[in-house]
Amino acid sequence: MTSIWLIVFIAAGVRLAYAWEQQHNVPREALVAHFQQETGNIARSVAMGKGFSSPLGRETGPTAMLPPVYPLLIAAIFRIFGIDTVPAFFAAVGLNIAFSAGACLPIFYSGKRIAGLGAASAAAWMWALLPNAVVFPFEWIWDTSLSALLAAGLLWATLAVAESPRLRHWCAYGVMWGVALLTEPSLGAVLPFLLGWAAYRVRGRGFARLQAPALAAACAILCCVPWTARNYAVFHRLIPLRSNLGLELYVQNNENYGDHPPVWPYSITREREIYRFFRVGESAFMQEEMRKAVQFISSHPRTEVRLSWDRLVAFWMGTSRPIRDFVDADLFLKVVAVCSFLLVAGTVAGIAVLFTTRNDFAFPVASFPLFYPLVYYLTHSSLRYRHALDPILVVLTAIASAALATKMAGVSTNQKKSSG
Repeated sequence: MTSIWLIVFIAAGVRLAYAWEQQHNVPREALVAHFQQETGNIARSVAMGKGFSSPLGRETGPTAMLPPVYPLLIAAIFRIFGIDTVPAFFAAVGLNIAFSAGACLPIFYSGKRIAGLGAASAAAWMWALLPNAVVFPFEWIWDTSLSALLAAGLLWATLAVAESPRLRHWCAYGVMWGVALLTEPSLGAVLPFLLGWAAYRVRGRGFARLQAPALAAACAILCCVPWTARNYAVFHRLIPLRSNLGLELYVQNNENYGDHPPVWPYSITREREIYRFFRVGESAFMQEEMRKAVQFISSHPRTEVRLSWDRLVAFWMGTSRPIRDFVDADLFLKVVAVCSFLLVAGTVAGIAVLFTTRNDFAFPVASFPLFYPLVYYLTHSSLRYRHALDPILVVLTAIASAALATKMAGVSTNQKKSSG
């Protein structure tokens, strides 16, 4: 079945069914507890007229810990359905489900452009039924599902705009990048590679080849300028998108990890650091966290290599000890672990297929798994952080599966001819 709208309908239905089943098993007060994190705290502050502030549940003033797009969407939901209410929770889940199911569209059209209809429909079906993609819209009131949609959309848009000489298409492409950066700044890791590839491929020569990509880059920057200017006015230092890199670095690059295994109980904890955040304020706190993290990394290079390897494994498999944790996991988590392993294997195989067949689109597709995770190898990792990348992984896995099916069909045909 290759009808993309049928696939989108099934994807939405599966996610709604999971949410409906889960909400019967969770007390109402536990549902609204999903808002008790940075996104919900900021959205609550905005909805109450206190501005984009207080990410940790206490009134600590303006913040740049998160980029603005998703918290403002949740704030709009709070304004309509009430702050921290069950209707607001269901509205947020519904929005996440729309984002997640909608990602089938760019996944399908990217796969079709890269490898044909068969791979496209396989990729869309994989995404529609992928356990992570079914679970996350309900479990995380975060930008997770929106970021996955944007990543898939950026791949599709990159492949399309590279064939267009029209400047308005490049402007729209730049605006899409601006929205993506203001939602999930980590996607910026692939921006220079995708934009550079599109610039190389754009129809036209000379000035036209430079003008279109430059216009797209300018549109992306202009989208981010108001937020950056707001941050500079509030914090009196340049914070282009978000301020919390120092905290994310120090939480898993500190003296706790100087020994192996780490000393327990930890002398440095996220809770202790957050308490200090309340005392000194966001700007001074983030700068000090960055200084301490850089000092630890530079003075413990061997430890840092080990920690980075653990984070790399955790990014792709959900845990730094996948075999041990798989044995102890329940059935559902085992299914998620198996799907993650298959996606990783399919991604490697898909990249190999694209490059060995000299596919025109190999570079932009491979750029996502190669460059997007780099920041998480330095900070901390989980399958949730990988989720923005999952649409591209299913495309690559579908490409590998289609190539394998074609090869097996060829072998079968040759065997029949030989026997005949």
